[in-house]
Amino acid sequence: MPRNIEIKARIDSVGPLMPVAASLSGGDPVEIVQDDTFFQCAAGRLKLRAFVDGTGVLIFYQRADAKGPKQSFFTTAPTHTPDALRDTLSLAYGQSGRVRKHRTLFQVGRTRIHLDRVEGLGDFLELEVVLEEGDAPEQGEQEAYSVMARLGVQPSQLVECAYVDLLADKAARQEGLSKIGL
Repeated sequence: MPRNIEIKARIDSVGPLMPVAASLSGGDPVEIVQDDTFFQCAAGRLKLRAFVDGTGVLIFYQRADAKGPKQSFFTTAPTHTPDALRDTLSLAYGQSGRVRKHRTLFQVGRTRIHLDRVEGLGDFLELEVVLEEGDAPEQGEQEAYSVMARLGVQPSQLVECAYVDLLADKAARQEGLSKIGL
């Protein structure tokens, strides 16, 4: 199963990181609008990522929720009918959340720099260091920390969980406040 090392950090704005990421990558970014629907899944996470061109990809992954670099195992299946697949999986398993974001992607060697604007949450940096067969996770962790430092992101900014979890936590807090009349 493919794997990578990931980190996620909350940032004030993607704007200041754009020129730094561009200089590190030496290439133009790719702009991607993503609509991720998560489904109930006991063995990990299952999400359908839909794109504005009408295509999508079903992604299953396993990753610990922890601050700092973490290893992720994943597998993907492309689809040309994401709306129909979303409806089918929703009926079969139930949705556990939905995340809409605008992603600016830069490539630095084997590291993907994602500058994300997440609807309802704000701006984030996500790094994915793609591991080859036989690569030790520690190699990817070192690369992630190195790129993070070059971008000026501090360890205190790291986030341990997925966007879908942050959105669920935010909704639960808002519901709790409305129940007590705030």
